Amino acid sequence: MKLFKKLSCILVLFITIIIVAGCANQRLPIKPITKTELVIGTVCTITIYDKSDTTIIDESFARLRELENILSISKSNTELDEVNNMAGIEPVEVSNDTFNVVKKGLEYSKLSGGSLDITIGPLVKLWGIGTDNAKLPSEKEINEKKALIDYNKIQIDESKKSIFLKDSNMIIDLGAIAKGYAADEIVKILKNAEVSSAIIDLGGNIYVLGDKIDGTPWKVGVQNPEKSGSDTIGFVSVSNKSIVTSGVYERYFEQDGKNYHHILSPDTGYPYDNNILGVSILSNNSIDGDSLSTTLFALGVDEGLKLINSLDDVEAIFITKNHELYLTNGFKKAFTLTNNNYEIKE
Repeated sequence: MKLFKKLSCILVLFITIIIVAGCANQRLPIKPITKTELVIGTVCTITIYDKSDTTIIDESFARLRELENILSISKSNTELDEVNNMAGIEPVEVSNDTFNVVKKGLEYSKLSGGSLDITIGPLVKLWGIGTDNAKLPSEKEINEKKALIDYNKIQIDESKKSIFLKDSNMIIDLGAIAKGYAADEIVKILKNAEVSSAIIDLGGNIYVLGDKIDGTPWKVGVQNPEKSGSDTIGFVSVSNKSIVTSGVYERYFEQDGKNYHHILSPDTGYPYDNNILGVSILSNNSIDGDSLSTTLFALGVDEGLKLINSLDDVEAIFITKNHELYLTNGFKKAFTLTNNNYEIKE
């Protein structure tokens, strides 16, 4: 798994998030400004509806490039690279960005009971899903890499802002959390510039800032997992929310008639095999949605609902292989079902 796990070259996500046009017929006082770039391993688009100052977007993309150069494990000489290279040798002092993301990743690793483990890197590199080197590893290879996965062996020092991996060959992979952190950083920039109406799309990690220009909430569609393009099963009406999705068709490869997706289990060493096609999370902060979308996918519907219902200010929808939708109460209030092939279960 590369740093930012949902590569935008896979434009048809299993439960991809689609912005449903709603202000095309409005007479906007300011022409929207937008910019798209390939950065942090995905196609990122930022659109601002109530400001015409393009330096705000330029600053936002500069911040994304900065984070890529700090947190990526697919680029050379990043801080995270150094932490991984020094595994079993010595602690590495890092920037606040790296320290904060790793610390948050540890919190969610513990919260999930290890279903999400940010030391999953050795397995991710072994499988290579989403790269040209994707393969089905041998059982021996999988067991060797599984032995290197244990978030409890990450030591962090608050005073020194240092990170240490106790065993050599351990690898931290922040693919389940770093893109969410990046989205939150862009929200800070836009708010500091007094932007009040914008969409941030970091390869499927969506944040809708404020309302549409007409004062109504944004409508964010949940894609039909069995169709391509803009076919949706419904939408949520939201403002100032992050919407993040994890699904089995985000990245995968096929071998001998079987699909192997990118969400790997630290316990088995194989992709999670359950009844879920995908999970979408509504949250105030994208870093939480990013972490929880993977966590809930791993836990499954029953355990996932227990966890999400125990947390504040986060909501979820689970889509299963038999066309059943399981929603938390908050998600249900915001969601409108538009596809009769799917059924909301109580």
